[in-house]
Formats: sequence, structure tokens, C-alpha cells
Amino acid sequence: MSGFFIFTKNNFMALSTYSKEELSKKLKSQKTMFAVKGIIIVLMIVFAIFSTIENGFSFHTFLPLFFIPMSIYMYTEKKKIEKELASRK
Repeated sequence: MSGFFIFTKNNFMALSTYSKEELSKKLKSQKTMFAVKGIIIVLMIVFAIFSTIENGFSFHTFLPLFFIPMSIYMYTEKKKIEKELASRK
């Protein structure tokens, strides 16, 4: 039953509760993970194009579409962290 409530609002700490150093670390890791995920999505798109050309439409054609929303969410979180850091200067 406790696994059901993993993604509730209460389990996430607000950015204002982090120290400036913690926010800097979080921003750095967020930027790194966003870049890695971006590269992987680009590779998936290239693979999907070649797979579609060779074999026609398949699961691989639409696979990148499932990961793009996660990247958009990651980007918005990165922007929120940058905004919080800028407000503390």
C-alpha cells in the first residue's frame, strides 16, 4: 500500500527547502542527465528512421515519442531550479 503513494505531493521537497549548494549540485546533475537523455533520444530517432526505412512501421518507429515527454518534464524542472538559484543571488 505504501508504494501507491510514492508520487504524492508530500513526498517531494520544495526547492525552497534546499540550500544553495544542494541546488547547485541538483542543477548540475539535472543538466548532465538532460544532456544524456537528449543524446539517447536523438539516437533513438535515428534508429527509428532507419528501422522504418528498412522494415516499415513498427514499435521502434514510435519509441522516441514515449521518452520525449520525460525530457520535457526534466527541462522544466531544470528551469525551476535555475529560477530558484537566480532568486537567491
